[in-house]
Amino acid sequence: MASAELRLIRRRIKSVQSTMKITRAMELIATSRIAKARVRVKMSKPYIEKMTDVIRNIGASSGSLSHPLLDVREVETAGVVVVTSDRGLAGGYNSNVLRIAERAIADHKAAGREVRLYNVGDKAIGYFGYRKVMSAHDWTGVTDTPAYGDARTITNRLLEDYESGVVDSVEVYTTRYVSALTQDAVLWPVLPVQPPDIDVESLGEGGTSYEYEPDAETILGRLLPRYVEGTVFGILLEASASEHAARRRAMKAATENAEELVRLLSREANQARQAEITTEISEIVGGAEAMAGG
Repeated sequence: MASAELRLIRRRIKSVQSTMKITRAMELIATSRIAKARVRVKMSKPYIEKMTDVIRNIGASSGSLSHPLLDVREVETAGVVVVTSDRGLAGGYNSNVLRIAERAIADHKAAGREVRLYNVGDKAIGYFGYRKVMSAHDWTGVTDTPAYGDARTITNRLLEDYESGVVDSVEVYTTRYVSALTQDAVLWPVLPVQPPDIDVESLGEGGTSYEYEPDAETILGRLLPRYVEGTVFGILLEASASEHAARRRAMKAATENAEELVRLLSREANQARQAEITTEISEIVGGAEAMAGG
């Protein structure tokens, strides 16, 4: 009886140790990818900041900013983009985003608005597909290591639907990277583009003076789509960094739990082994006494 119990415990220890090797490997992989993702997030910000500065200067020189992407209109159909991962084992990373996105969809419908859903990542596709929520378009293979071409593909579809009047606004539900320990699920409004505040006096003191060819409106029309592309690319990069950070934390916790479980099972195995030895000794002593008595 004790021998059978001991074999079972040892089998469980081997199984937990095998799982622990996998979780530790995934933790190390996520750790290496976090550093690269953080660098990409940091390097993308100057591009958006400079683009914002140029748009602000154009608005200051022309006196106002006018473009269809800047026009705020009554929202009858809201475009909702949900950014999740393609893989699981990332703790609450996906569930946090899906929770706020589902709540926003319910709020839009309660206000009498239609919702056009765009899913980025297999987890969002599976979640809303299971709940019979139809999506306008799905993208996969994007969030792990986003490329600018991925952002351009997504942006082109969103701009096409917005400019054609299919949707009146576009909001992205994603995860903002704060630190290796903190990632916040947030709403990130994308369309209409929110024009930067124009402070003519500050621009005059330290701003840059531009000459436009052919004119400011034409240049603005070319800049704004690129600005939206850059914004979407920044969103994907922050989501990628958040995903790797969440997966690293989840795998670290799983590895620590596995180590603790191995310690507990090893203690049980030692107790079972001691019980087995005690039983064997008792049997030997009993047999010896019986032989001596005979």
